[in-house]
Amino acid sequence: MGNSSTPRGESLPAFRNEPYVDSSTEANRASMLDALARVRGEFGREYQLWIGGEGVKAEAKLSSLNPSHPDEVVGVHQKATGELAAKAVESAFAFYPEWRHTSAELRAHMLLRAARILRERKLEFDAWLVHEAGKTWPEAEADVSEAIDFCEYYAREMLRYSLPPAVVQLPGERDELRYLPMGVGVIIPPWNFPLAILAGMTTAALVAGNTVVIKPSSDTPTIAAKFVEVLLQAGFPPRSFEFLTGSGAVVGDVLVGHPLTRFVSFTGSREVGLRINELAAKPHPRQRWIKRVVAEMGGKDAIIVDETADLDAAVTGVSASAYGYQGQKCSACSRLIVVRKVHDDFLARLQAKVETLRVGPSEDPDNYMGPVINASAVNSILGYIAIGRKEGRVITGGQRAPGDGYFIQPTIIDGVNRKAHVFQEEIFGPVLAVTAARDFGHALELANDTEYGLTGAVFSRDRARIEKARETFFAGNLYFNRKCTGAMVGAHPFGGFNMSGTDSKAGGPDYLLQFLQAQSIAEKV
Repeated sequence: MGNSSTPRGESLPAFRNEPYVDSSTEANRASMLDALARVRGEFGREYQLWIGGEGVKAEAKLSSLNPSHPDEVVGVHQKATGELAAKAVESAFAFYPEWRHTSAELRAHMLLRAARILRERKLEFDAWLVHEAGKTWPEAEADVSEAIDFCEYYAREMLRYSLPPAVVQLPGERDELRYLPMGVGVIIPPWNFPLAILAGMTTAALVAGNTVVIKPSSDTPTIAAKFVEVLLQAGFPPRSFEFLTGSGAVVGDVLVGHPLTRFVSFTGSREVGLRINELAAKPHPRQRWIKRVVAEMGGKDAIIVDETADLDAAVTGVSASAYGYQGQKCSACSRLIVVRKVHDDFLARLQAKVETLRVGPSEDPDNYMGPVINASAVNSILGYIAIGRKEGRVITGGQRAPGDGYFIQPTIIDGVNRKAHVFQEEIFGPVLAVTAARDFGHALELANDTEYGLTGAVFSRDRARIEKARETFFAGNLYFNRKCTGAMVGAHPFGGFNMSGTDSKAGGPDYLLQFLQAQSIAEKV
């Protein structure tokens, strides 16, 4: 099903990360303000489900809100039922034979078109992320750029996997290894990267030849609905994907447990990820396969600062890692471990930096931090801060910030021990727990004292210590003398160890293997 415009691996330029728009220039700032206004003009619009290649309405509705101004309804969406969820899986399964036999070149071509469309609509998507996800301008720009990167990178990767790899040729045989799609996948992305992770998970599965059922977070369904528009505009067949909004409790178990579901790709909390893994492991009548689960879950990520570090650079890295997007990243630094010799000096510098961070509505480009995602998050984060007051000493922050949105001050809790709740449990907000280490070896021991293993960083100018950390700091993404957030597609394949997930390494050369199965063929000649 290829054509003359279909890309070949050798004709594509090498992958390069999408450059960020510089919003500090007067022209770009004006363009972004215009995009914010245009998107606001669409507030309150109703969106449909997408099942069997057509729009579908449900009886019950849900509304997504602007977390900077919770009285504003961003979008009205359908609450799918369990019956509609089952219908979506069955529809995706019915179209799978046709889609799997579409050439890899044509699928990659569609994905490259999706990248171009996202690039053309970049400021529009930036604006949706600001309004519905509460992202500041730089965080929204990074999210959309990463979505473009995933499309560009996975298109190239699929072209690579479409070429048969070399295998040993036995005498008298023609031997071959090829990669086949798997079937119907359920895509469950999170609200904190509602475009980038949604796009990455969805397009990886689609370009590999699978059909998918997309179930976005109920906090950010409008962004997902807009991405569905991109898929259709890029030429993906209307029945190659299904789109379901609604309660995860109502439709989630149906999607995961359905006997025609072949794999589940999930990013979210540890609790939900383990529940999905447990559900998927249980076979059902009519089920012919062991379901594959790709799960990226939480983190309790640590940054170590030793006495040889450039303390000013470490302050910048820790602050960005802990408070970028209000700490609502699975890669965020939520544990700071400082060698005792420089603990007081470093903490004083960090506190001074943190107290300059402006908190307020994310549409204001002068605010460094916007809101957390919803009222439940506010209550949970403030609850952890209350616990932290008993387990340590709040040296800055610790309260709600002014405004009608879900604003929380950037918070530092010093003097916590390794068994403290705020040192061990994922908070997912702008809260940093600090502990002092006796020496560098003790710091590494503290960093590894967690059930998670997603990201980590070390600030040190001692080469021997960096090498020691390289061998003993157990995290899927490890950084030296830089922040522990901001993994870039192609350069930093992303995924964690232990309870942080299945270490699928999104944005890396192994990722498409999560959505493919290898077939060995031998023919006697």
